[in-house]
Amino acid sequence: MASASAVVVTLLCGCAFLLLLLCSSNNGSYAYAYINNNGGQLPHDALQVLTTSLLRGPPWHCSPSNPQAGNQYYEGSSTMKVVHRHGPCSKLSTTTQNMTDIHTGPTRRLTHQHILSLDQSRVDSIQSRLRLHSNPNPDAADLPAKSGLSIGSANYIITLGLGTPKRDLSLLFDTGTDLTWTQCKPCIKRCYVQKEPIFNPSLSKTYKNVSCSSPQCSQLTSATGNSLDCSSATCVYGIQYGGQSFSIGYFAEETMSLTPTDVFPNFLFGCGQDNEGLFKGAAGLLGLGRGQLSLVSQTASKYGKYFSYCLPSISSSTGHLTLGKGSTPENLEFTPFATNPREMDSFYFVDIIKIRVGGVTLSISQTVFKSSRTIIDSGTIITRLPPVAYTALRATFRKQMKKYPLTYRLSILDTCYDLSGYTRVFIPRISIFFRGDVEVAIDLSGIIYGVDASQVCLAFAGNSDASDVGIIGNAQQQTLEVVYDVAGGKLGFAMGGCS
Repeated sequence: MASASAVVVTLLCGCAFLLLLLCSSNNGSYAYAYINNNGGQLPHDALQVLTTSLLRGPPWHCSPSNPQAGNQYYEGSSTMKVVHRHGPCSKLSTTTQNMTDIHTGPTRRLTHQHILSLDQSRVDSIQSRLRLHSNPNPDAADLPAKSGLSIGSANYIITLGLGTPKRDLSLLFDTGTDLTWTQCKPCIKRCYVQKEPIFNPSLSKTYKNVSCSSPQCSQLTSATGNSLDCSSATCVYGIQYGGQSFSIGYFAEETMSLTPTDVFPNFLFGCGQDNEGLFKGAAGLLGLGRGQLSLVSQTASKYGKYFSYCLPSISSSTGHLTLGKGSTPENLEFTPFATNPREMDSFYFVDIIKIRVGGVTLSISQTVFKSSRTIIDSGTIITRLPPVAYTALRATFRKQMKKYPLTYRLSILDTCYDLSGYTRVFIPRISIFFRGDVEVAIDLSGIIYGVDASQVCLAFAGNSDASDVGIIGNAQQQTLEVVYDVAGGKLGFAMGGCS
């Protein structure tokens, strides 16, 4: 049974750097309205949105909200702060602008093109790893020698304690990977620039290397996608991500502290000695995947493999991440997890049944979703659909948006509009239905990716091949309470988890 104690963490919006098609009043509330079939204004369900907010710059001022807003938790729950690495509340986004890495030069703010390019890099890496395990003849797989996951660009920061005495470290967390690692001295090859001092295992009383012959070492293969290695009988991990990012180092045990009262001895993690890529500012990565080495599995005795989160719709707002079972939202509905193929224990698979756009249910055969399968992922920004499904969604969306002029595409987003000549616009509502007829209404922030009024895009994309796995990205999860009951084999959604 999960402990009544829950670890609650506050989050910042998964797309802190996006300008969204939202209109805020002076008190920050959204000025859009639901229009239905009976309203007589449109032949489909839509959102009426004022476009004046598109003329403003990004909200780089931090205004954190109550981390428990919209949710009630059991007494004794503990709270940690988590922010998006590029958001206005993140020290990493402001500090690293003035940091210089001796290998790569100054850190610069990402452009929208770069953000979406990194998002595609993550997706490509996920597809490659899934193909590796689904191909019955690995020698015939068209893959790099070492496959892994991409860290991508949309990640959230959690601060936890490691070692005795405890050292606080800010780690990116990700539901698409298992292994937790941090940079460690003496950085035998190299370490990138990070906010906090690099963890020094020689100063901790509880650090211990894992031996090559231990059963824990053998768990690395499924967690990293790479074969085992050793150095003087010490287990060595190596994990490769998209965008030429990777971490290599010693596999070790250490005391991990989520809060002063939630302390876990002998936590298995990677002590990185050669780390390069898209992690700058953060101290490493925290894995929230489904495998044996993830935080979810290693803390199962306390939290029962149960966690939830809500990602807010605007970058200056906050949400939360909870480890353990808190109170249950009244409108929570569960869909069963789909069976993971072969050794792909890291990912959370779900079954899409249908998609509705502006009140119109798309004509998509069930075989389209069944043949490709679908995962939900906290690190991917834009939802990816099978080509046939995306084509149907795009055609219906464009038909209902035909009064507005199309404009040039933005990277992977091919349905963009110039709305600079309009005071208000009507955006079709989109819902995704999962097995059990669980309807998930997508928030406006997950329907539209807005750069400015002259380039407002549909926030979905299609995969290049019908066999590629579909991915529910974090943009489409915003404002929802997303509940992972891993032990119970189900995923829950509740509306209004945060704003």
